[in-house]
Amino acid sequence: MAETRGERARHWRYEELPGVDLLRAHYIRKSFVRHTHEHFVIAAIADGVEVFHHGSGDQYAGAGALALVNPDTPHTGRAGVPEGWRYGAVYPSPDVVAAIAAETTTLRGTPGFVTPVLDDPYTVHLVHQVLRATDESNPLAADTLLRVVVTRLLRLNGGTLPRREVRTAGARTAARARAVLEERMAAPPTLQQLAAGLGTSPFALLRAFRDTYGMPPHTWLTDARVRRARRLLDAGTAPSEAAVTVGFTDQPHLNRHFSRIVGVPPGAYQRERKNVQDARGDRSVASGAWQWNGQQGMSTRTYGPVTEAARPPRAQGTRSRREGRSRTAPWYGTHSASGSPSDSPGSPSA
Repeated sequence: MAETRGERARHWRYEELPGVDLLRAHYIRKSFVRHTHEHFVIAAIADGVEVFHHGSGDQYAGAGALALVNPDTPHTGRAGVPEGWRYGAVYPSPDVVAAIAAETTTLRGTPGFVTPVLDDPYTVHLVHQVLRATDESNPLAADTLLRVVVTRLLRLNGGTLPRREVRTAGARTAARARAVLEERMAAPPTLQQLAAGLGTSPFALLRAFRDTYGMPPHTWLTDARVRRARRLLDAGTAPSEAAVTVGFTDQPHLNRHFSRIVGVPPGAYQRERKNVQDARGDRSVASGAWQWNGQQGMSTRTYGPVTEAARPPRAQGTRSRREGRSRTAPWYGTHSASGSPSDSPGSPSA
C-alpha cells in the first residue's frame, strides 16, 4: 500500500479474477493528468467528490455514484471537495466485459458505458463487496459479484461503442504518427521531424492527432510509456530498468508520471503484483461492513444480496427511498500503531 501525506492507495490483482485490476484509494491532493486505460474503469465513490474531465467537460461523481470510463478514453481526475474522495474501483478488461455482456445482455457489437457518471448506491455497494471478497480470499464471491456489477451497469447504462474507423486524411496521418511513436518510444523524434517524415506540417499533425486521440502526441507518448512500463513491471522488470527501456530518463522520472496516471508509485505497484497470493493479511485494508442509514446491513463475511441484478433495471427516478438514501460509505479501516488494519465499525474512516 502506498501512503503519502494522509493519502493512501493500493493497486492490486487477485489471481482468481483474471483480466481485472483492483484499486482502493483515498486521495486528497492528487491530480491525475489526462490519460487512458486499456481496461474499463468502474470507480465506486464512497466519500467526497471526484471531478474528472471526460469528453467536452468536467464530470462530478459524489458518494453513492460511479465514475465510468470506457477503454482508451482520455480523462483526468482530481478532488472536488477539500477532503478529497475515497473510492474502490475494478478495472475489467474489454474481453471480460464482452463475455459478460454476451451472456447476460442483448447488446451487440462492442459493449460500453453510455454516460460517465451513474448515481446508483446499490452498485457502489457491490463494487466494494468485490474488493472485500478479494481481501478475504473468497474467489466465488469475488467472481459472482463482479459479474453482477458489470451486468447491472450494462443494463442500466450500457450501449454499443462506435467503431473507430480511420476515414479522413488527418486521422490516417495521426495513426501513422502513433505507429512511429510506438516504435520509437525510447527515442522519439521531435514534432517537426515526425511531421516531416509523414509529409505534413507540425501544427497540422498536432491538430490531427488531438482530434483523433484526444490528446497531443507528447501527452499520448507519456501515457503509452506508462502502459508499457506496467507490462514490464508485471513481467518482473525492475522499475529502474523499466524506466530507461520505455524512454524515461531515470526511475524518479518514471515515478512521477506513473503515480500521476496509475495512482501509486511503480515500486508499490510491482510489490502488489508479485504478491498476488499475499493480498490478504497485513497488506489488505478491509472495507468492513456497510451500514444502511446507521444500521449495520450485513456481517463482515456476508456477500449479498445479488438477486437485484436479475431484475429489470429501474428508471433513475424510481429507486426506493431506502436505496436513494444509502450513501453511507463502507469502513476501510485505519492503521494502528503496529501497522495492521483496524476493521472496527467504530474506527474513524481512512
